[in-house]
Amino acid sequence: MKAFAFAALLGATTLGLAMPALAEEGPGTVAVAQAAAALAPNRFVWADPQMTAVDPVVQPVTVVVSLPMQRAYVYRGDAMIAAASVSTGKDGKDTPVGIFPILQKREMHRSNLYNDAPMPFMQRLTWDGVALHAGNNPGFPDSHGCIRLPAAFAKKLFSVTSVGTNVIVTDQMVGDHFDPMLLETESSQANQAQLASLAR
Repeated sequence: MKAFAFAALLGATTLGLAMPALAEEGPGTVAVAQAAAALAPNRFVWADPQMTAVDPVVQPVTVVVSLPMQRAYVYRGDAMIAAASVSTGKDGKDTPVGIFPILQKREMHRSNLYNDAPMPFMQRLTWDGVALHAGNNPGFPDSHGCIRLPAAFAKKLFSVTSVGTNVIVTDQMVGDHFDPMLLETESSQANQAQLASLAR
């Protein structure tokens, strides 16, 4: 599996500039993977052919969040269709690692834990407060455990996922094709209760 250069991430984040989110279209997985390697904070790339084409066989979506890379990757089947810079949990408020099915979706949500803070395009991963949502994205871990996304990316992601879509949070580097081995890591066993809760 081809790994992205961590140095590219460091180069993008050392500037510390928050820029408006920008969608950059590309012809496919290679273009998305190349663009993802050099994303600045609060930027994303999205090239999903199934969002514009009529296709009777829609491949399932999986989201993979790499903590060391501060990136979220979206795969349709095993092809990368999108990527974004993210901001995950800071020290002491770490984002948990594992496989999390999306438990709940709300286009507009406010935090129950942190001063009624807005959480647009919220997709809940745990019942104790970890979610994907649009938010401040400085390019380094800065949240209370949630995965903050560029606003326009959060909206697009919200439109292609459903309750039950798998989100894999890993402390590994991630490549340009979905690696099924991520589904077999020991950390995935910690979230079986979450999966069971969907069946109730």
